[in-house]
Amino acid sequence: MFAIETRSEQGFNKIILKDTVTQTSVEIVPSCGALLHAFLVIRNNESINIVEQYDSADDFKENVASKGFKSSKLSPFACRIDNAQYKFGEASYTIEKFLLGKNAIHGLIYDEPFTIKTQHANEEEASVTLEYQYRGKDKGFPFFYDCIVLYTLKKENALSIKTIIINKCEGLMPIQDGWHPYFTLGGKINDLQFEFQSKAKIEMVDMIPTGKLLPYDTFNALKKIEDNFFDDCFELNFAECQPLCVLRNVELKIQLEIHPAKTYPYLQIYTPPHRSSIALENLSAPPR
Repeated sequence: MFAIETRSEQGFNKIILKDTVTQTSVEIVPSCGALLHAFLVIRNNESINIVEQYDSADDFKENVASKGFKSSKLSPFACRIDNAQYKFGEASYTIEKFLLGKNAIHGLIYDEPFTIKTQHANEEEASVTLEYQYRGKDKGFPFFYDCIVLYTLKKENALSIKTIIINKCEGLMPIQDGWHPYFTLGGKINDLQFEFQSKAKIEMVDMIPTGKLLPYDTFNALKKIEDNFFDDCFELNFAECQPLCVLRNVELKIQLEIHPAKTYPYLQIYTPPHRSSIALENLSAPPR
């Protein structure tokens, strides 16, 4: 059986999807950009959160940028935009919301309040649908669209996250979608086993793509991360079998599997300096 709870803790108003048999639960914070706050699984009678989280609502409000936008929804663009400027059609635009140096990063709605549209629970699953209506708040993105995020927790610790973008403009609009979770399976990531099926690595200079693809297959089979550093985007190889990405803690017998849809053919990977977690970001398009 599955259930849905609401709870207020550390200033967060959470929606909790729960498998009442296994006690697996997922905590979502609609008011903080539809944030995935926790994914809790039971291992050796202990509840383990595999998602690196914020300490409180104040921590999120004050430090979402300095803490790497962890678990943020990335829309209408992911990663960064060179000089915060882009062209669409015959017009040029400049993003205003957040700049890292001269570049705009991580979209416009990562801290916006989503509303709850629907929720349901039965014997097979629990789900909640959240929505944010973007209406040209940033001068650099004067387009209108609805962002709908559907979280569904199913049996065997399976969490599905589906995003629907509805264009509310009369004409076309540019859009890119992504997510910025930091996963932690206990201890340092150096000791974790890692695998992802990649066709190529996107060459970048100062985190801006050059337009070239570089052959890459270093982690096409499970191996320890060790001291490898990532801040890169990879083209996934859908000719291989799912899951296309695996992260494993052999000692605790915990394994994370990512089964991306073909509409999300890129994987951005980042290893923060503390090396207690790793960002695995599915993207609908590469950085620009």
